[in-house]
Amino acid sequence: MSKVIAICNQKGGVGKTTTAINLAVYLAFSGKNTLLIDIDPQGNATSGLGINKHNIKTSVYDLIIDEIDPNPIIISTGIERLSLIPSTLSLTGAEVELVGIMGREYRLKKALAPLLDLYDYILIDCPPSLGLLTVNALAAAGSVLIPIQCEYYALEGLSQLVNTINLVKENINSNLEIEGVLLTMADYRTKLTNEVINEARKFFKGKVYQTVIPRNIRLTEAPGFGKPIALYDKNSIGAQKYQEFSYELLGVKKDKTSIDIPNTIPNNELEKVIGEEIK
Repeated sequence: MSKVIAICNQKGGVGKTTTAINLAVYLAFSGKNTLLIDIDPQGNATSGLGINKHNIKTSVYDLIIDEIDPNPIIISTGIERLSLIPSTLSLTGAEVELVGIMGREYRLKKALAPLLDLYDYILIDCPPSLGLLTVNALAAAGSVLIPIQCEYYALEGLSQLVNTINLVKENINSNLEIEGVLLTMADYRTKLTNEVINEARKFFKGKVYQTVIPRNIRLTEAPGFGKPIALYDKNSIGAQKYQEFSYELLGVKKDKTSIDIPNTIPNNELEKVIGEEIK
């Protein structure tokens, strides 16, 4: 059975999609059959893997609203062992459409049932809200991964998120647990970063991962090229930290030689030019 993890935080700009993409990639590189589901109407996890949203005929919208077979929706990412259920702008109105549907909280869970024996990990990139799409993800998941930005107001609203998780656990999905809390966008030059880290560890106790993702320009550049950090710049500090995080989540010891990451190959001449300018 798949381990289904919803990556969730109602606050935007915390590194949620960056975490979803890069964790999925490193799980795949570790030999785990992985499915990433983009349930955010913005579709950033889709475009961040180099998929042109305008060319997508069927998406997670059709999976949830029309209940079509999930297999034709699943697309290849070009990375071995990593598949994607993409999102498009059609998902924008899904929450309104779901309101009048019976069993609306379970639509995603029902759709994923035939896929649970096919993947080791299913990751769900949630929208930055606590609406019906996020509730669908929480109903389908076994656990929640919470990225938290190491900045002011980072912990604000977390009690609301935890309350939502507890409500879902009490009324919809009794198996739901907090997988862990990942601290992101850390800037150790500031006192504030260390304060947020200490507060998060105090609030969530043993649920906070030891790995902390730092601010890294290469991480912010990679989505513009439609690539995960491992393929954009595998030697960057951002890549190293997401690799460490994947080891921590898997519960294995850090071994830099155990993941064979291919060299980045530019997709076209324009990318070559832009890539050289960025260097």
